[in-house]
Amino acid sequence: MTLEVQALQDAVKTAATVQPTGAGTKNALRSNSAVHRLDLTKLSGIIEHQPSEFIITTWAGTPIAQVQTVLGEKGQYLPFDPLLAEAGATVGGTVAANASGPERYRYGGVRDFIIGCHFIDGNGELLHGGGKVVKNAAGFDYPKLFVGSMGTLGALVDVTFKVFPAPEAYATLVVPCDSLEHALTLLPKLTNSPYDINAIDLHPASPHSQPPPLQGRGDRILIRVGGLAAGLPQRMDRVRALCNGGDVIDGTHESAMWREAREFLWAEPNAQVLKVPITPSRIPALDGALGDLQRHYSVGGNVAWIAAPPDHALDALLSSLKLSGVVLRNGTGALHIGTRARNAFADRVKRALDPLNKFS
Repeated sequence: MTLEVQALQDAVKTAATVQPTGAGTKNALRSNSAVHRLDLTKLSGIIEHQPSEFIITTWAGTPIAQVQTVLGEKGQYLPFDPLLAEAGATVGGTVAANASGPERYRYGGVRDFIIGCHFIDGNGELLHGGGKVVKNAAGFDYPKLFVGSMGTLGALVDVTFKVFPAPEAYATLVVPCDSLEHALTLLPKLTNSPYDINAIDLHPASPHSQPPPLQGRGDRILIRVGGLAAGLPQRMDRVRALCNGGDVIDGTHESAMWREAREFLWAEPNAQVLKVPITPSRIPALDGALGDLQRHYSVGGNVAWIAAPPDHALDALLSSLKLSGVVLRNGTGALHIGTRARNAFADRVKRALDPLNKFS
């Protein structure tokens, strides 16, 4: 390992509390308390890329955009659709925040593609979990523990992902709906269909909750399909028939819609952005409580993205609905808000990897 890794280990051993820090794109994850920040951006670069094995290993501080460029040169990509790549998001921050985008609908999120890592635990020791081949499942599956850990278990040093061939082309079907209820009745037809759909997002009628060119319209479902360019029109025809209509968008406008989602461009710059796990059956109650707040529902209605003014009482709102969420951007209070169930297993993992509670 490098001198930078040794310096990080020494910092963990000597500091009272530490916090892994990347590019700061998810700034709500950054503590306001006086902690020693572990700057992981110094650990940057591609360690190994095996295109024939569909494997890539990078330092944790590597910008996601750099990883995407390297993979793109070989016609490959990260199917979990990482968030905030253009803003500078790093590999370690993406794993720690479980920052998957709309296309995780088809293949799964970060945890489905991370297969190995090195990390520094709360004792300052450098440990390894997983491997560098997809079938290597020996030992405890440490890598998946770090997905969504928010930097509380340790500091990631490097990460190995499996990757997939990139779709040659994309198209999106925009389906207008008479109401939110109409949209929700369409969701099961889509999620249970035999078609290989990459993403399904639901945008309510609020003119401020939809990306261009959808602003000012009513409720809409966006259905993204990717694959070989030659077969894409026929596939879109089948999806359109299932939905009884809709407008097919491709090219620049199509890319822009999904870029808006991944880069949080749909939210006001000073808004706090929150991710809330949900199910389609619970969307009506949540949507009715959100009023004019910016929001949309992603991953087939299983994730709610909400943008609200910094002083909005989202904590109380979610608690009243027995929901919980994670604030990823511009948070002024707690990282987790709403009603969260106690997780005894997570507590045991925390005590094992960070017995002195240095990564608090």
